[in-house]
Amino acid sequence: MGARRILERLLPPFGLLAAVYIGGVAGYMFLEGWNFEDASYMTVITVATVGFGEIHPLSPVGRWFTIALILGGMGTMLYAVSSLTAFIVEGELAQLLRRGKMDKAIARLEGHFVICGAGRVGSVILKELQAGGHKTVVVDRNLERLEETFGPDHGLLTVEGDATHDAVLERAGIRRARGLLAALPEDRDNLFVVLSARSMNPALRIVARADEESTRDKLLKAGADAVVFPHTIGGLRMASEMLRPAVVTFLDQMLRWGDGSLRVEEAVVSEGSPLAGQRLSACDIPGRTGALLVALKTGGQFLFNPSGDRTLSAGDVLVVIADRSQREALQRLGSGN
Repeated sequence: MGARRILERLLPPFGLLAAVYIGGVAGYMFLEGWNFEDASYMTVITVATVGFGEIHPLSPVGRWFTIALILGGMGTMLYAVSSLTAFIVEGELAQLLRRGKMDKAIARLEGHFVICGAGRVGSVILKELQAGGHKTVVVDRNLERLEETFGPDHGLLTVEGDATHDAVLERAGIRRARGLLAALPEDRDNLFVVLSARSMNPALRIVARADEESTRDKLLKAGADAVVFPHTIGGLRMASEMLRPAVVTFLDQMLRWGDGSLRVEEAVVSEGSPLAGQRLSACDIPGRTGALLVALKTGGQFLFNPSGDRTLSAGDVLVVIADRSQREALQRLGSGN
């Protein structure tokens, strides 16, 4: 893509310069009967205006042709040089080089998250994933919104383009991704993204945004694992602020504790984990990881504040309050690594 952009920008002026050269060589060979070497040399020194003399005496027609070549060549040369200078000075070349470096970094990613949409919802998602230390790629048609939120030197991995196109999702590494979050403002666009992503990566976990309740079933049928309604969440938050202000304040303080990395996290107990077949009291999860166990998901049901006599089985999900290091310790313990 970077090479194509360079060609689109520089091909017209340098193509015109090449046309002047070809026309000059052909003119001297036809009008003066010179060989290719002499015609090429005369054309170059004439267009470059270096001031050398004629290598052969010119006929009157040849002199008029040389005048025309000087006027046309000087204008074309100035156009080519100014185009190249503007391309470099305006930072477009540096931007294309950065883009190429970023594409290579994205190509090396595995198990990352892809966020489609850099608007208000997408920016909140990005901040949350960053707080958790997750590798993330952002896809949007207009990445200037990220600069407004995160600054011009945000250092994020981004892909500029329409997320509803398969080629754009390919550039974001969708086939190697762990999850996709469709946060585009239009429900129909999110539907296209979900369809494309699911067909390209059947193992992908997909969470989609929706504004219309009627879109939920369509997104789920298209392949979304979960559908979120931002307006519903906002309404519940406002009601909670009115009815349960102390609880909301507690949750806010928990999420913003220390460096803001404390979160409600989860870890799955795998077959090879030392936790499998053990009672919770013997596992001593708080002592071994520092995480606070608040619930256990087993057999599709949640057990809040589970008893220490509860025996863990492979496939159980531990729901804890933990920071990043505690979460990683718990995931290693749960996986047996």
